[in-house]
Amino acid sequence: MRKTELLIPASSLEVLKTAVIYGADAVYIGGEMYGLRAKAKNFSMEDMKAGIAFAHEHGKKVYVTANIVAHNYDLDGVREYFKELKEIGPDALIISDPGVFMIAKEEVPEIEIHISTQANSTNYMTYQFWHAQGATRVVAARELSLAELKEIRNNIPDELEIEAFVHGAMCISHSGRCLLSNYFTGRDANHGACTHPCRWKYAVMEESRPGEYLPVYENERGTYIFNSKDLCMVEHIPELIDAGIDSLKIEGRMKTALYVATVARTYRKALDDFAISEEHYRENMDYYHSEISKCTYRQFTTGFYFGKTDENSQIYTSNTYEKEYTYIGIVQGMNDKGMVELEQRNKFSIGETIEIMVPTGENETVTVRSIEDEDGVFMESAPHPKQKIFVDFGRAIPTGYLLRRKEG
Repeated sequence: MRKTELLIPASSLEVLKTAVIYGADAVYIGGEMYGLRAKAKNFSMEDMKAGIAFAHEHGKKVYVTANIVAHNYDLDGVREYFKELKEIGPDALIISDPGVFMIAKEEVPEIEIHISTQANSTNYMTYQFWHAQGATRVVAARELSLAELKEIRNNIPDELEIEAFVHGAMCISHSGRCLLSNYFTGRDANHGACTHPCRWKYAVMEESRPGEYLPVYENERGTYIFNSKDLCMVEHIPELIDAGIDSLKIEGRMKTALYVATVARTYRKALDDFAISEEHYRENMDYYHSEISKCTYRQFTTGFYFGKTDENSQIYTSNTYEKEYTYIGIVQGMNDKGMVELEQRNKFSIGETIEIMVPTGENETVTVRSIEDEDGVFMESAPHPKQKIFVDFGRAIPTGYLLRRKEG
């Protein structure tokens, strides 16, 4: 059986560490240029170096995205960027543009190249083409079914890896190539600046009645005609592995550490349970469903994996996320009073029950007994985002563990 990799996104050095602690085999990140998440926090060269070192210390890999659709004015900058990356040694570059691919081959031939989903690779001849050019992995186009992926696997060299998205937000455009954002706002999705107009609410206008806007009704509240549900394949791990997919990829380079920890831990457990036996995996299905819904999501769909999407793949009544838990913070250490050091992310107060996410899958609850600021001043609550605080939970909590609070 081919070894299956769990590939997790990270928007910052903190989130990269979270991904590694909570079960990622590899993490994909973006630098400050040439990736398709220009509005994400992204990594400075210094943070990228630190992140790669942290991952490698834990036996994990880091892939760097450089998957823009490049124009002439991008090329010299791409070349210089790759020269800088050569010094810090990521495990692979994720590229979609053939010109950028050529520059990578010239400047960093020692770094593996993975072909991005933006390259729209939908057939085995395309996979063979990229393998002949020197690519070691191709990220499948999102609109492929499991049957198509299995056929691709059967018609490409064994050493060429297939990576496929298995969880996260879906784009209305096939494989993410979209012109809506550029048309409406001047921000180019194919250069990483998408404004997500597929989540907006639309009306229609009849040609002979200019200015008279008619809502596109699904019910009395209107409809969001392009708003896809989120992909979730946690209950189809056996089918994904049977199709020959080498890397299960989670979407979300703009998501929080809570999202990353929740999804990484759930898929890690699902993969590990399946490695024990399919029966053991099936027995824990309720756990996977329960846990995966504890991060923000837009309902769930299986996307194109079992055939073409239909009306059940869309959400018509809202463009908002479901949210059951609030992110409190990540444990930074302990002080000499035995209090947990946190950088607070959302308000919480003395007396509240907080949940500890243990990387192996368990959830433990503790009560907030006391809160102090950096100067040791007592606080009834922690209302200021990113404030450094110390909290007495009545017990030690390991560094890197994530804390959350159940809502409602």
